[in-house]
Amino acid sequence: MNKYEERGVSAQKEDVHKAIKGLDKGLYPKAFCKILPDLVANDDNYVNIMHADTAGTKTSLAYMYWKETGDMSVWKGVIQDAIVMNIDDMACVGCVDNIVLSSTIGRNKKQINGDIVAELINGTSSFIQLMNSLDINIVLAGGETADVGDIVRTLDVGFTTFARLPKSKLVVNNIQDGDVIVGLSSSGQASYETEYNGGMGSNGLTSARHDVFAHSYASKYPEAFDSNLSDDVVFTGSKELTDTINVEGTDIPVAKLVLSPTRTYLPVIKQVLDKHHASINGMIHCTGGAQTKVKKFIDNVKIIKDNLMDTPPLFQLIREESGTSMKEMFEVFNMGHRLEFYTDKETASEIIKISESYNIEAKIIGRVESHDKPCVEIHHEGEIFTY
Repeated sequence: MNKYEERGVSAQKEDVHKAIKGLDKGLYPKAFCKILPDLVANDDNYVNIMHADTAGTKTSLAYMYWKETGDMSVWKGVIQDAIVMNIDDMACVGCVDNIVLSSTIGRNKKQINGDIVAELINGTSSFIQLMNSLDINIVLAGGETADVGDIVRTLDVGFTTFARLPKSKLVVNNIQDGDVIVGLSSSGQASYETEYNGGMGSNGLTSARHDVFAHSYASKYPEAFDSNLSDDVVFTGSKELTDTINVEGTDIPVAKLVLSPTRTYLPVIKQVLDKHHASINGMIHCTGGAQTKVKKFIDNVKIIKDNLMDTPPLFQLIREESGTSMKEMFEVFNMGHRLEFYTDKETASEIIKISESYNIEAKIIGRVESHDKPCVEIHHEGEIFTY
């Protein structure tokens, strides 16, 4: 059992996938999100897409950092995390506009006060306004905020999203021999971001916060972790929340680096699909399962990632603090890119130009070859990891 599993989480969510194995997979089983018939107008030319996700345990780290510093900005980041984990998944089937949001916030009122709730709600409005300014229409339908202290230690933030989409705009994964893979960086500062993004996203937080931050937080914030965990996997790192790391000439608190709001790629994806829809054979949001995520959406091909981006400082730090094997790191963390396009070389060049116009690094990070079964192969510093 690896440390991630010892902490009660799973990169691959094997139990969940086993439980839903027999469920209907929608109209297109290889699509990144489940696609339903149009139940709104019963129009055969349209489909419905509904999705739900949360910010995960990122809220726990945000809580600790807020308690230490009083910095309220982390709560708007958490809202962005929860929204983006929905809308960027939906974007991978071609849905990049006219999205309806509904929030579900569960809080422990003794730990999370009304000012934080207000910050979460205001953060939702701010993110929607940002997307609208980038010609992406998102509407908030409302939501539920519940005081559930008996079951939530600090805070849980989630969203459900809905959209109606013409079938002609769908992207259904048909990843095939000869495709190249364009990866879009998860770190740096996109033109629509206000500060450097460490690239964390909202996956691997349980590992990151326990591996990086010092054991003294276990006694200081017992409400911030599962009391059933073995003491030897709780906050085993060396860093204080406010310790800094120099990134591109700027000293950034380590906790803020981990708490970087999950970047949305919608502005890039929308422009790519407007111009090159017919040439996109697949899109993968490297969330649960990280660099192995694509394995769930392929048949008899091998995904070869042999030209990865340089590992961002945040993931180097996690690796140094945790001693986690590189094979496990690639299963838990995006390690530098969180979105993949599968296409031809000519279209890849155009995607890279579009991405770079938003100041997001992009490049061809690999290719697809025929194989006797689904396989992902990652090349890193002379080693090859096969999944």
